[in-house]
Amino acid sequence: MRTVAGPIARALMILIVPALAAAPPDASALTQILPDAVIEADQQSVMELVGTFDRAQEAIRARDVRALTGLYAPDYRYHHLNRGDIGRIWADLFARYDLIANIHTFSSIKVVKTAGGLTAEIICNGAVWANSRETKQRIPIDSWQQEVHRLIKGKDGWRITGSPGGGKAVRQFGAALHPLF
Repeated sequence: MRTVAGPIARALMILIVPALAAAPPDASALTQILPDAVIEADQQSVMELVGTFDRAQEAIRARDVRALTGLYAPDYRYHHLNRGDIGRIWADLFARYDLIANIHTFSSIKVVKTAGGLTAEIICNGAVWANSRETKQRIPIDSWQQEVHRLIKGKDGWRITGSPGGGKAVRQFGAALHPLF
């Protein structure tokens, strides 16, 4: 498998994120796949996976915590956080910010059939930003580079599962966690 060049993805983030931050809310949702992305999945799975992230943006626009947390697997784990924790984080963001938006730029999508069903790993650069209710300024909430989104396909679609290792925090040296996606 070839590795997608990091500088291309970083350049896209530098160019696209500021432009989208100034865009109207209906233009700020974006899930995209880089032209030279490594794809190890059938077209239907790719469309469904992109659709999962599009549904997340729809739930964010509607400020619908229930719909948004429904995109996370019931057994979701991201280091020490579970699906209930993620719901509380989103509820807090909705209480403090307006016009929340995000971008996901996929450089790799890999779907694997396991004994438990289909799983996916998506390498992504992305960001979440919003308007602060307190200051009225457009501010970044989170951003990530080369983060791996892990999903599992259930009977009702793809769900975000979190990180390997469940509750073990493995990051060191001040690296930020990115539990929202």
